[in-house]
Amino acid sequence: MTRLLLVTALAVAMPAFAAPPVALAPTDVEALVAPPAKGVRIVALWALDCAYCEENLSALATWQRQHAGVDLVFVATDSIGQRDVLSARLRAARLDTVPSRAYADATPDRINYLIDASWGGETPRTLVIHANGTRKAFSGALNAERIASLMD
Repeated sequence: MTRLLLVTALAVAMPAFAAPPVALAPTDVEALVAPPAKGVRIVALWALDCAYCEENLSALATWQRQHAGVDLVFVATDSIGQRDVLSARLRAARLDTVPSRAYADATPDRINYLIDASWGGETPRTLVIHANGTRKAFSGALNAERIASLMD
């Protein structure tokens, strides 16, 4: 009985974590960048070796919590083979509650092109897709003002 109470207490005390990153294959990109039925979808592209990426992901997660109708997904340009490292990084930054994907293709430039043909692969990269089909993209560090300008 004590063991059951302990397990129950730990389950309640532990925050809910999202599943580890899911593989993003070239065939998945079309659905990822399709306009949402309503609101806005933000695709936040990041990499393990990116200096500003965690800061951007955090700013976007904060923005999402403060604004209704924002669908946010993190996409690591690193290989899905690094799933454990990616998960650990998101967990350490307390960003593991946002759905995330990671590249699952031998040619990552192919996925980059499918996501945004004008993108050179630099990170961080933020793609904002509105329900009406309009898109805006930005490479570099974000702040609240820059995020707001991407939403217009």
